[in-house]
Amino acid sequence: MALLNDDVKKKAAKVLEGITGPVKLVVFTQEMECPTCRENRSLAEEVGTLSDKLSVEVYNLQIDRDKAEEYRVDRVPTICVVGDRDHGIRLHGIPSGYEFTSLLAAIDMVGKGESKLKPATKEKLAGLEKDIDIQVFVTLTCPYCPMMVTLAHRFAYESDRVTAAVVDAGEFPQLANLHQVMAVPKTVINRTVSFEGAAPEEKLLEHVLEAAAGDEKPGEEEKKD
Repeated sequence: MALLNDDVKKKAAKVLEGITGPVKLVVFTQEMECPTCRENRSLAEEVGTLSDKLSVEVYNLQIDRDKAEEYRVDRVPTICVVGDRDHGIRLHGIPSGYEFTSLLAAIDMVGKGESKLKPATKEKLAGLEKDIDIQVFVTLTCPYCPMMVTLAHRFAYESDRVTAAVVDAGEFPQLANLHQVMAVPKTVINRTVSFEGAAPEEKLLEHVLEAAAGDEKPGEEEKKD
């Protein structure tokens, strides 16, 4: 059964009609132990039909370990949005509800090849000398979360030093508990810097630079849910 109705498909196709470059949705699944993996795969495959620029690849996290290592994926369900190269854009958990907007925004950005960040932000990101990992914890009913997710994805697209993932707190409660997610969106950078709420571009950059200047916090390793 289709997850997207005709009206949603029509609106989504309209959003994506301006992409000019190929975009690949790389889906990691493991249906035996993942309650939403099947729906996540189906959603990606339906989105893949909305533009001739889109393609979908599906891998099993346990069987296709070489691909999991290549894309640095250790949990399911996950969608990687890949363009001319892997920009480190990830969605952990099925991107339904408000997070469907985040998936479309990531595809649109990668397909158009422009982060739309300000020149000053691009300059600062170009000077990063340390890898930055941004995690944005969300819920599917949060209308403010996609704004933060899309901004984090723009940072990842702009810099090879930055990876950015949206994490559904309901899908990965153990990870959310580890990072003390009490409200969303909550952004965690290199496990050392965190803040709640949707921040503007300048504020996220400030936090990224703060994380880049510090050391990653030792402690309990993030566990796969």
